[in-house]
Amino acid sequence: MTRLRRPGTPWWVWALLSLLALIVVAGLGVFLYVRSLFGPAGGAPYTLTVKPGDSLPAVARTLEERGIVKNARVLRYVMDRDGTAGRLKEGLYDLRGDMSVDQVAARLAGPARLPSVNVTVPEGRRIQDIPAIFEKAGFDGAAVLSVLKNASLSEYAKGKQPNLEGFVFPDTYAFRPKETPQRIVQTMLGRMASEFTPENVAKARALGLGVRDWVILASMVQAEAANDAEMPVVAGVFLNRLRDGIALGSDPTVAYGLGKDLPELDRSAGDFTRDTPYSTYTRQGLPAGPINNPGRAALLSVLNPTLKMSDGRDALYFLHGLDGRIYVNHDYAAHLRDVARYR
Repeated sequence: MTRLRRPGTPWWVWALLSLLALIVVAGLGVFLYVRSLFGPAGGAPYTLTVKPGDSLPAVARTLEERGIVKNARVLRYVMDRDGTAGRLKEGLYDLRGDMSVDQVAARLAGPARLPSVNVTVPEGRRIQDIPAIFEKAGFDGAAVLSVLKNASLSEYAKGKQPNLEGFVFPDTYAFRPKETPQRIVQTMLGRMASEFTPENVAKARALGLGVRDWVILASMVQAEAANDAEMPVVAGVFLNRLRDGIALGSDPTVAYGLGKDLPELDRSAGDFTRDTPYSTYTRQGLPAGPINNPGRAALLSVLNPTLKMSDGRDALYFLHGLDGRIYVNHDYAAHLRDVARYR
């Protein structure tokens, strides 16, 4: 009996299956490749600086070159897809090579970190010293000085003194590189004004001091005290002398009135007998205005003074000995003995 042969699978079927397999493999390869372009590029951390006029295509190319993204076009595609392509702003963007394209795109769509320059104004500096500090930091020192001479910017200085002496708070500030002198000075004035809380103003008034008097006295304490620990002691002596009508006798006020630095004072030349509105040797009471810009420790020391000596008597005299210690007395005779002993 003859058996019938079943026809085999046509060759073209096998060819078609092979082609389909190739297409699937190729498609999978393309999918995996494209997917990989959305993953981390592996580059080192990089801070991108976006300047006015920078475009997204240029930024994307930079990030591809830096290894933050694998493909610039993919980053542009993601931001176009998310509707964030137009959100790039001037400033700094901190990026890493372990971020996905979506994470990079989200960072670029968020707020930029603005570039800043740190400027430190130390405690006790005079207005005349501040422009050089800003000049060194890259700002226009002459323009800053011009604003510092505008006493009308402070309600406490306006009409009472020629500049803003005393009301510029010493601190470390972060300013934008192109910040205006007006904004710089207003920031420092605002920081000082933050010390004038209702509680602090009430404490000053309880001592018989207005805000301006408080700042004047704090500037003297700043100039006289060798360190923060001495400040309440110095403040207590000055407050007791004001109460008792004793001349304050502060050397730094004399120097300020004469336009000198403290080491330049010359007793033999008559510096201490020459009368100026700032001399606390020739005039009773506080000087005509602050003699520097006091810091927070000096301001608070006036509000929390050490008025008494260890024996309970009022502190009325002090001196700094050559041994680095401060010596406080109630009577002038004892003060003179300490001068002879420790200077």
